[in-house]
Amino acid sequence: MPASGNLQCLISCQYNEKKLLMLFMSMCCAFTYAQQEVTLKAGTLIPLRAQNTVAAANVKIGDKIPFSVSRDVRVGNITAIPYGTLASGIVTEAKKSKWWGTKGRLGIMINELVMPNGTVIPLDNGNLHVYGQNRTPLSVILFVFVWPACFICGSKAEMQAGYELQTNVAANTKLRIE
Repeated sequence: MPASGNLQCLISCQYNEKKLLMLFMSMCCAFTYAQQEVTLKAGTLIPLRAQNTVAAANVKIGDKIPFSVSRDVRVGNITAIPYGTLASGIVTEAKKSKWWGTKGRLGIMINELVMPNGTVIPLDNGNLHVYGQNRTPLSVILFVFVWPACFICGSKAEMQAGYELQTNVAANTKLRIE
């Protein structure tokens, strides 16, 4: 009987050791995947890239324009905003080019960035203005000699896909990084 009792104790101890080892490994994994909190300071530069080509003739005031973060934004050695995070802007001016050489104008205000977890980061200094070429003097001078010159239009205001710009974080923002 004593040998059987020792064997049973040995098996029980090994079982408890396995349970403790599993518990320890679980705790290590939990600490590895724990969320970190970082503060993104006001004024932090955010590099953005336009996702689509936008022409003033094809949009209207109030339309949303998509942008994405063009490279990771780091706070210390932590990636606070990952590459590809979506930002959006709103069209504030949209004038297509017209007769008499009037140039096109496009204005976009980039106002927010949305993190993958849904956190919204307010942005500042994200005003973008694109102007076409003014051809009014050419149109007027040629009109004196050839009347159809009044039909010369200015060039289009168009922001190409891939256009890069920088904007700033508007206010200190706490982020939970997973």
